[in-house]
Amino acid sequence: MLNTETDEPERTPANDEPEEAPPSSEKGNPGRSRRIFATMAVLALLAGSVAVGTTLPDPKSSEAYAALAGEKASVESERDTAKSSYESLKSKYDTLQTGISDREAKVTARETEVGKADAAVKTAEAAVKVREDAVTGAEKTKAANTVGDGTWTVGKDIEPGTYRAAANVGSSCYWGIYATGSNGSNIIQNDIPGGGRPAVTLSSGQDFNSTRCGKWEKQ
Repeated sequence: MLNTETDEPERTPANDEPEEAPPSSEKGNPGRSRRIFATMAVLALLAGSVAVGTTLPDPKSSEAYAALAGEKASVESERDTAKSSYESLKSKYDTLQTGISDREAKVTARETEVGKADAAVKTAEAAVKVREDAVTGAEKTKAANTVGDGTWTVGKDIEPGTYRAAANVGSSCYWGIYATGSNGSNIIQNDIPGGGRPAVTLSSGQDFNSTRCGKWEKQ
């Protein structure tokens, strides 16, 4: 029977009976079931991973790690010792190098001083040699121009010129001038001065005799 106002069938007591519930959507949706299963599997894997992580040993507690750590410490110690030794040696080397440089500078300065001293010595030696030569020459000249006791031929044994006694003569002094070759028989001049420093003038072609008068020096 229709309801004229709504055009819907009119409810009857028979229509008020409860309707059967539709079948469960879970049974009719297999995709949803698969998603739930996958989620549970992932959760199980995560739980297993956590469990495995908590049961793995600490690598730092292993003997191999301890051995490596000890070897590392030993190598570092050797490195530090070598570095310290190097720095010590380098410091000693630098000190020695500085000392060597100072000594080389001192040696150079001393060599310069020695060179100057050598030059001064050579200059002095040269001056002494000149003086020695002069003295020697003078002595030779003096010796050549000095006459002692004896008989001498002028122009042959002694040079012509004026000779004077080098010192005061005694009372026994005698001197004589003779013609050369006369064997003292041709007396040109003679004297017994008795003292003082007598002088004689001699010429070539004469013989001169000095007895106990000492030395005569050419003037």
